[in-house]
Parts: sequence; C-alpha cells; structure tokens
Amino acid sequence: MSKEIIILLIAFLAVYNLVVFCIYGYDKRCAIKDKWRVPEKVLIGLAFLGGSVGAYLGMSIFRHKTKHTKFTVLVPLALLIHLVIAVWLIVGR
Repeated sequence: MSKEIIILLIAFLAVYNLVVFCIYGYDKRCAIKDKWRVPEKVLIGLAFLGGSVGAYLGMSIFRHKTKHTKFTVLVPLALLIHLVIAVWLIVGR
C-alpha cells in the first residue's frame, strides 16, 4: 500500500471513530431524556465496522451500556480484532 493510501485510511478511521463516539454520547443523552434511541445492533455494528475505539471510549467516558453484557464483551472484542489486524498490517509488510 502506498503511503498516501495509508494516511487516507488513518484519517478516515479517525473521523469515523469520532462519529461513533458522538453517536454513543447522543444515545446516552437520549436515554437520560427518555427519547428515541439508537438500536443496540446499530451501536455494536458501528463498533465492528471500524469504530471500536470510538465505541469503547464512548462507553467509558459516557458510562453508557457498561452494564449490558453484550456490549462489555462485543465492543472490546471488536477492538481486539481491529488491533490484531492493524499489527498484522504493520508487521506483516
């Protein structure tokens, strides 16, 4: 992969994770105000589609979904998978 593509990928993932983080914050705010919520499958899906860092930070900082087993297992699993892929891409070159 060229250096430019790697930089674009990192920039995209940074922005995407910021968006996922904001969505977790938005859902927490909706939970407090008893308004329409983001479906759980969407929140978990966002984590697995590259937003695991944003999802994990959103859970931690907003203290959101931290008592739900599926989130406390699946979001760190997504993060682990993404870390393994990143290390494989970096070291496997």
